[in-house]
Amino acid sequence: MAVYTEVSDEDLKAFVAAYDIGDVVSFKGIAEGVENSNYMLQTDKGPYILTLYEKRVNPAELPFFLGLMEHLARAGVQCPVPLKARDGAALRTLCGRPAAIITFLSGMWPRRIAVEHCAELGKALAGLHRAGLSFDSSRANSLSVDGWVSLFARTDRQAADDIEAGLNTLITEELGALKKAWPAPGTLPSGVIHADLFPDNVFFRDGKCSGLIDFYFACNDFLAYDLVICLNAWCFEQDGAFNITKANRLLSSYEAVRPLTPAEKAALPLLARGAAIRFLLTRLYDWVNTPAGAMVKPKNPREYLQKLNFHRTVTDITAYGFN
Repeated sequence: MAVYTEVSDEDLKAFVAAYDIGDVVSFKGIAEGVENSNYMLQTDKGPYILTLYEKRVNPAELPFFLGLMEHLARAGVQCPVPLKARDGAALRTLCGRPAAIITFLSGMWPRRIAVEHCAELGKALAGLHRAGLSFDSSRANSLSVDGWVSLFARTDRQAADDIEAGLNTLITEELGALKKAWPAPGTLPSGVIHADLFPDNVFFRDGKCSGLIDFYFACNDFLAYDLVICLNAWCFEQDGAFNITKANRLLSSYEAVRPLTPAEKAALPLLARGAAIRFLLTRLYDWVNTPAGAMVKPKNPREYLQKLNFHRTVTDITAYGFN
């Protein structure tokens, strides 16, 4: 989440007038994330989130994201729900951008991740995967193997070597290896995945997961790929060390709700490498291309280079806490 598009008081008042959510009391930008412009909207009826979808989001895909949140909420997944205006539309236009108001989800994301957070995450992620199986829309993952290759082709190669000597060659070789070894469609259980379930997208209250947010990377892909995205985001310490205890709790809690197949377990190291290079590449791209005036600081790609190098050494899933 971030702010790229400024909204005037007059434009906001006219936009909110289409909804039955009361009068605006306060309005403040949220300076987290990198994709869309997000504001905390407080009315006299309660808090809401206003999102303006920026140029990296394909407007044609917005009905998928909004419909998915509605479906998951009906299925019992704790997540925000898009509000419909009096004309029945959840998606509208504000300041020349597609925009929506969604319900506010209470809770806080964990600044210091504990083993218990990973256990709660595992249950929540498996619940999302099970609920998503009955969603009747689909969206291809534009940031799978072919998307990684395309993104790297649009990235300044010198910028990669400026960040880390030899990074350009390492990425090129790793992309080739992953493309050759990546599982074919249909070989692993698939369905709707969140694809971006970082700690700041998971809220907690009193030690329990209170909800999941930010579904704007959601797509259809291998369910186990979503799991290793979380493994990368939640189970490494700030010094880059892998925490096998956190990994064990994440994976075992997930399996208590949706057991992994033998093929999924065998594929975890490869999928984890793919998840690491996916975020290495998007962070590298954002490091170079984030607009100077945005209320957001791009994240350092080196973190995911460390994670990629760890997964390249894994030969057995016991390294992830499996017996």
